[in-house]
Amino acid sequence: MSATNSSLSMQVGEVLVNLAYPRIMGILNVTPDSFSDGGQLFVGKGKGAGVSVDKALKLAREMCKDGAAILDIGGESTRPGAAAVTEQEELDRVLPVVEAIAKNIEIGISVDTSSPRVMEEAISLGAGLVNDVRALSRAGSVEAVSASRASICLMHMQGQPSTMQEGAVYESVVDEVYNYLASRVQACLDAGIVRERLLIDPGFGFGKTLAHNYELLRELKRFQTLGLPILVGVSRKSMIGLVTGRSPAERLAGTLSATIHALENGASIVRAHDVAATADAIKVHCAVKGIDITGHS
Repeated sequence: MSATNSSLSMQVGEVLVNLAYPRIMGILNVTPDSFSDGGQLFVGKGKGAGVSVDKALKLAREMCKDGAAILDIGGESTRPGAAAVTEQEELDRVLPVVEAIAKNIEIGISVDTSSPRVMEEAISLGAGLVNDVRALSRAGSVEAVSASRASICLMHMQGQPSTMQEGAVYESVVDEVYNYLASRVQACLDAGIVRERLLIDPGFGFGKTLAHNYELLRELKRFQTLGLPILVGVSRKSMIGLVTGRSPAERLAGTLSATIHALENGASIVRAHDVAATADAIKVHCAVKGIDITGHS
């Protein structure tokens, strides 16, 4: 099942996302400490700092205009070494932004969380996709999502964000990531979640060395045999910086190169900070492949 399959689509809340060609998930972090864009949507200082819904809504509109089909709203940084946040902190950051976007913009809304309560609350306010770096492995997560109509992205991560890069070891990274995702897909199916609601993410940068990340990128086609859309998130990550020697803000060219390789190998959705540039890269990719995206949404 590839990104060029014209019958492929995914329901994200009230929006049907056409996956006949590659689509963009715009990254909208409402965190003070994400590795690349942490704090950009915060106002105030110290304990009085908080998320500006107006700033978030402005960025959301820009991403929508630039070509994002889905916005991924995250209130907990999962960068290596990230500090944990309380459930209430995550709720306070995420829910007002989800609600404002759902009321003002016609776009698919994803919530980047592993908390069952955040999932439930965000879905009730208009989120139509749960993007979980822990693949619904926390107690209550599968139940929280199965009771809804939300779609789910199941991602692989070895370890936990605070320590995941300290000792990433695999006998075969491709086999182990594949088998883990297959097991999480089966857990969802066993809970009554239909396949049409699922997508998978190999989890670039989450408990993987540089070599592991590029092996996964080379072998991404293997994951197509799971028969689900593949989401890839490589935007500005250290796997780009370690090769190019660039800081996160300078990694656009490297990110786009990795993105095109992912598209060539079966990615259906790419998670991006730089939506406009990614949209241009996808248009050229589709022109080369002979995929007509004119007039599609």
